[in-house]
Amino acid sequence: MTSRAIAVGAVAGAIASTALKRHNSFGRKNSKNSNTTSRPPSSSAKTTTTTTTTTTTTTTTATPGDGKNVGILALEVYTPRTYISQSSLEEHSGVSPGRYTLGLGQESLAITGDAEDVNSMALTVTHGLLEKYDIDPKDVGRLEVGTETLVDKSKSTKTVLMDLFPDNSDIEGATVINACYGGTAALLNAFNWVESSAWDGRYAIVVAVDIATYARGPARPTCGAGAVAVLIGRNAPLALVDPRERATHASNVYDFFKPDHSVEYPVVDGALSQACYYRALEDCYDKFCDRVDRLNGATLEEVGGGDGSKDNEHFHAEAADYFVFHAPYNKLVQKSYGRMHLMDARRKHARELLRKDSEEKKDDNDKSTAPQDSDIGGSALAEEYLTKPIGETYSDKALEGALKSISKSSYAQRLTDANAASKIVGNTYTASVFLGLASLVNRAGGRGELTPGKTAVVFSYGSGAMATMYRLHVRDPTLTANNNGRVFTIEEMVKNLDLTARLASREEVHPQELDL
Repeated sequence: MTSRAIAVGAVAGAIASTALKRHNSFGRKNSKNSNTTSRPPSSSAKTTTTTTTTTTTTTTTATPGDGKNVGILALEVYTPRTYISQSSLEEHSGVSPGRYTLGLGQESLAITGDAEDVNSMALTVTHGLLEKYDIDPKDVGRLEVGTETLVDKSKSTKTVLMDLFPDNSDIEGATVINACYGGTAALLNAFNWVESSAWDGRYAIVVAVDIATYARGPARPTCGAGAVAVLIGRNAPLALVDPRERATHASNVYDFFKPDHSVEYPVVDGALSQACYYRALEDCYDKFCDRVDRLNGATLEEVGGGDGSKDNEHFHAEAADYFVFHAPYNKLVQKSYGRMHLMDARRKHARELLRKDSEEKKDDNDKSTAPQDSDIGGSALAEEYLTKPIGETYSDKALEGALKSISKSSYAQRLTDANAASKIVGNTYTASVFLGLASLVNRAGGRGELTPGKTAVVFSYGSGAMATMYRLHVRDPTLTANNNGRVFTIEEMVKNLDLTARLASREEVHPQELDL
């Protein structure tokens, strides 16, 4: 998108904002669910019994997250109504057929018109969330935006969205900027607020929105645009049941950045960016596995000792029902999931070396020796990959092929649903991982397979670099009546998203639109 288009889009955003402000009935009606919003009782409503003769002490066993089940109540998605097919872009760019479709694993990319910008997209998706789920704007206490697409270097998109809340100025939150990670930072902030003693019973909303645009060259097929609004509260059908089930990576690298404020195109080092993505994933995954193992009591001595027969009790790449990855392009996700299997093999190898060390006083005929290979997914990895410095494996094509083969069936089972939308919408930067969640809910939930007890591990990455991995649990919220009557369900999300039909109704445009 050109600077002219961005400027016109900014005006469009302002017009859309003004139009919504004039819609007096919106936000002023009495929502049929406004009296059922989850609110803590006020201090005046508490009942206190005082006795001077008897003191009763009740001891309770703490549950993960204190049973609050903070998480995602609802999702809404917006993408532009126009798109460009990757096969047409291949022809237009003069590259060989399959370069983008097979090489990157992409089918199409969304593109905005010249009357649309990040603010108008954020307004549209937030309005859709409030309207579809009949949320009274007065019942929102936190609103935070993640984006790296800036219309103004000072005024935040969050303040633009306040036009949707004309009678409610008491809303915490701001706009968070960190490449593709801003939405996840906003999400974790919302989770923490709703889980904390500072929570006042109102909803939190997180909006992740971006327009990914690149100059002519190898990165252009990873353009895209989209916005996702997420409603956060307690007793959620997609819950961070135990807030400790997450791990973060932070480092200082220049793999992707925007130093020239006169243009929107970023400076990208593709090879470095991929290596940074791998490094962040592996660091998060290693910490996440250790954390989940400790929470589950899966220590070396308890389940990993002896002959290692209980190694599967450690968290591994096939322990979750689903995975959702930040998806600049589909092939990167596929390669990254394969590398999780490599990490599993390396972790297992390290445990076996520890077993050997702990048994060094045993008989010399003991067969507990350092392994020569590691069997994961029915295929063996040579010992060199288990001990080689991890950075030296990033460009190893033989290893890449082996990991693709090892993880192929699990990838199809655990990641296909989440990646379906990004393959046809393209890169949406900070909205990418949330689009993946919406795609998973739309597809797996639509088939009735996103059932209570299942889990989804989410990996979010933003250049610079920040990354977090966390686990969501599918629950039946009707079993815990702490929302004073209002219950949000996976089924309601599926119905309101209607993502497959909405994406199928888009209009294809010529690739030259990217040059305007």
